[in-house]
Amino acid sequence: PSGAGKTTLVRGLLQRDARVQLSISYTTRDPRPGEQDGREYNFVDVPTFRSLRDRGEFLEWAEVHGNYYATSRVWLKAQIEAGRDTLLEIDWQGAQQVRKHFPEAVGVFILPPSMEALKERLSGRGTDSAETIARRIAAAQDEMRHADEFDYVIINDDLQQALDNLRSVVSASRLQYQTQRQRHPALFAKLL
Repeated sequence: PSGAGKTTLVRGLLQRDARVQLSISYTTRDPRPGEQDGREYNFVDVPTFRSLRDRGEFLEWAEVHGNYYATSRVWLKAQIEAGRDTLLEIDWQGAQQVRKHFPEAVGVFILPPSMEALKERLSGRGTDSAETIARRIAAAQDEMRHADEFDYVIINDDLQQALDNLRSVVSASRLQYQTQRQRHPALFAKLL
């Protein structure tokens, strides 16, 4: 759920593993202080978002906390075909849609250590209104019920441990048979 530490863990992973790249989602929410269009998100208005969605430009999309979010289908397909490790920082709704098109995708769900910690993190950001925080806390219980749909669950109680766990998931996923075969076809053809 929002406030579990997804963004912090993603930043840490990207700093420590140059082979992982982040998919930049589209959103209709307003930029937070310091965010730039094309870096954290592709910020668009609702009519533009709906037009892109209706043209089939998105692999997945969802309405979360009153705003739309989506992943570009064309961009992601090009990254996969190029054999790049691409991370999507999305919610459970988006993950369900991604798995329909890419069943080999590795899903990681980030849990907070407690509801109290979640409340503290959301309040501590200083970027959301009290109304937005209350809405996110109310939604968190439902969101966390979807953790069993993911391959891995990381409880973000200790940031360094959670980051080490995320890096381990990425390392292990690179060693899966299908991934190795896709990335080293000549070697597999010779040896197998």
